[in-house]
Amino acid sequence: MEERLIYFDNAATVWPKPEGVYKFMDEFFRTHGVNPGRSGYDLALEAGSLLDKTRKRLTKFFGGDEDAPERLVFGYNVTDALNLAIPGLVGEGDHVITTNLEHNSVIRPVNHMVRDHGAEATYLPFNAEGFIEPESVRRAIRPNTRVVIVNHGSNVIGTIQPIKEIGAICREHDLTFVVDTAQTAGVIPINMKEMNIDVLAFTGHKALMGSMGIGGLSVRKHVEIRQVRSGGTGVHSADPYHLTDYPWRLEYGTPNMMGVASLWAGQDWLDGHGVANIHRQEMALARKLVDGLRTIEGVKLYCCDSLDNHLSTILMNLEGVDPANVGVMLDVDYSIATRTGLHCAPLVHRQLGIEETDGGVRFSVGAFNTEADIAAAVAAVADIAQWAREHQSKNQNRLQQVAQ
Repeated sequence: MEERLIYFDNAATVWPKPEGVYKFMDEFFRTHGVNPGRSGYDLALEAGSLLDKTRKRLTKFFGGDEDAPERLVFGYNVTDALNLAIPGLVGEGDHVITTNLEHNSVIRPVNHMVRDHGAEATYLPFNAEGFIEPESVRRAIRPNTRVVIVNHGSNVIGTIQPIKEIGAICREHDLTFVVDTAQTAGVIPINMKEMNIDVLAFTGHKALMGSMGIGGLSVRKHVEIRQVRSGGTGVHSADPYHLTDYPWRLEYGTPNMMGVASLWAGQDWLDGHGVANIHRQEMALARKLVDGLRTIEGVKLYCCDSLDNHLSTILMNLEGVDPANVGVMLDVDYSIATRTGLHCAPLVHRQLGIEETDGGVRFSVGAFNTEADIAAAVAAVADIAQWAREHQSKNQNRLQQVAQ
C-alpha cells in the first residue's frame, strides 16, 4: 500500500480541500457550466446568480462595503489581483511604501512601476520578531506618498502584521492602504472597515478552501483604481471602450465560474467550522511542531520565539545541510512535503541573512493536519540532523587523516 503523504505545504496551496468543495464544483460544472450574464436563458441567469451571491458573501466575509458588492471583483489569484491594483493606483512621481515581508506578487509590480513608470518605493524592514512597526510607516511617509502595501501574514515566517494600526496611520495621512491577504483570508478574521483597509487582495486556493485560478480584490467605495486592461464584459457590447462601472471596470472576459463555485462551497465549510476555531487548531499544532524542533541539535528557527500574532507557518534550517536537500530527504525518505528555497519572497531571506544559502525549509500546517503528522515531522528532522552530525564527523575525520 502506498505510504500516505504528510502535507506541510499549505502556505503554497491548502490541500486537500473539504469534500463539499469537490462535490459542489462537480455538480455546478455539470448542471450550470455555462457563461453567466452573456444571455437571457435560465441557465445563464442561474450561473450569474451564483456569481452575484458570491460577491455579496465575500464582501460581507471581508467586512467590505456591503451596499456595494459589485466592488468585489474576481481575477485569477492574488498575484493577478495585485497586478490590477498596483498599476491602477500608482503613477509617475508617486511614492509607495511597502515592506521586506512582501511576496514577489508585490515586489515585482512595484519595482516595474519604479523602473518603467517613474514611481518611487520604500521597503521597510521588519523587527527581530518579524513584525513591521507601525511608526516606521509613519516615518517613511513623503509628500508624494500615495499607497501603502503590506502583507497581512508572511508566507515565509508566518508573522501577522498590525494591519489595523498601520491602516489608522494611512487613514490619518489620506493614503490608500492595500493589504495582501493570501495567507490570512480564511484563517484570520478580517474586517476592512475596522482595520482601515482600502483595497484587499485575496486568493481562493489557500485557506478560503477554493480552487486554483480564482482570486480578486475587494475595493472600498471611496477608492478608484485606474483600468489597466480592457476587453469583453458581456454587457454594453457596442461601447468601443471598456466599461468604468464595477465590477466590469476590473473584470475582463469570461469569469472562472468553477473557481467562483469553489469559493461559495468554501464559505459553507468556513461557516461550519469558524475561522477563529481553524486558526486555534492550526496554531496548537504549530506550537507542538516548534517545541519539538527546538529540542533537535542543529535546528535553527526564525521569528518564532513567540507564536503570538502568528500563522502556522514555520521556517527552519538544519546546520550543515542545504535546505533543498532537507526537503528532498523529508519527501523521499519520510513522505513529508515541505517547501524549500526563497518562497518567492527574497527580501525576507535577505534580511534574515539566508538568501545566499538558498533560504530555508518551510513547514506550513493546515486544517487537515494531525498531531501524528507533527510527531512524524519532528522525528524525521531529528533523524536527518543525526545523519548530518555523523556525516560531518566522518568528513572531519577524513580531513584529519589527510592532514597527518
